[in-house]
Amino acid sequence: MAIFKGAGVAIVTPMNEDGSVNYEQFANLIEFQIANKTDAIIVCGTTGESSTLTHEEHLDVIKYCVEKVAGRVPVIAGTGSNATDTAIYLSTEAEKMGVDGLLLVSPYYNKATQNGLYAHFKAIAESVKVPVILYNVPSRTGCNILPETVVRLCKDVENIVAVKEASGNISQIAHLAAIAKGCVDIYSGNDDQIVPIMSLGGLGVISVLSNVAPEQTHMICQNYLDGNVQEALKMQLDAMDLCNALFCEVNPIPVKKALSFMGMIDNNLRMPLSRMEEATSARLEKAMKEYGIL
Repeated sequence: MAIFKGAGVAIVTPMNEDGSVNYEQFANLIEFQIANKTDAIIVCGTTGESSTLTHEEHLDVIKYCVEKVAGRVPVIAGTGSNATDTAIYLSTEAEKMGVDGLLLVSPYYNKATQNGLYAHFKAIAESVKVPVILYNVPSRTGCNILPETVVRLCKDVENIVAVKEASGNISQIAHLAAIAKGCVDIYSGNDDQIVPIMSLGGLGVISVLSNVAPEQTHMICQNYLDGNVQEALKMQLDAMDLCNALFCEVNPIPVKKALSFMGMIDNNLRMPLSRMEEATSARLEKAMKEYGIL
């Protein structure tokens, strides 16, 4: 059974000016998401700036999220690392906190062969019992999890059940769907490809857009799942300018700026990320107004 269907938000981690986590704003974001029909919350992923959190902070944020959500929607924790032992540690601790699933990014910087990826993900998944979603984002990691490796892992390891596909390569994703024959749950990792990937059998999206438009993103997926394909397509196309604006600088710079435009968080990031440039900020604000969320 799928961990979730629909739109799961890759939620940001709000921060104070001194760089500490702002839990009051985080609580408000969680309530905003649940009130606006988000289907799952993915905490401490790329959008949550997990790479700049200490291990203690990483686990504190996951624990807080699980407790605040209190079972109302699934909570999936990003616990991947380029060090297998670190990923095992974060994953086993997150499982103790009651997460509904884990999101494991492919190893970055040191990368790995396909056999190395297989061994890495197998070792992490076998250290826990909760379901695991693989996360393929080669533009960030320099490491592409090939469809054959995804299928091999899902067949060989009982709790590896899905992949967040953010390669942007529709041909690769189509090949994955063809050879998986239903053994892999596929989620779009790109907001501009929700409907295309769902047309290949995908179950939804792990979304940046959902941070600012949770109900709309949910409805793109729900319309598709309900068979209202033309309405889902229209909603997908209507969101394209905003999707592009949310990635006109490296994620999560624009989405944090967008949430600050909405008055929901302070626009603070951890270095090496910096605040949005004036020109791209104006582009984002314009897209938000045209989409009707400002």
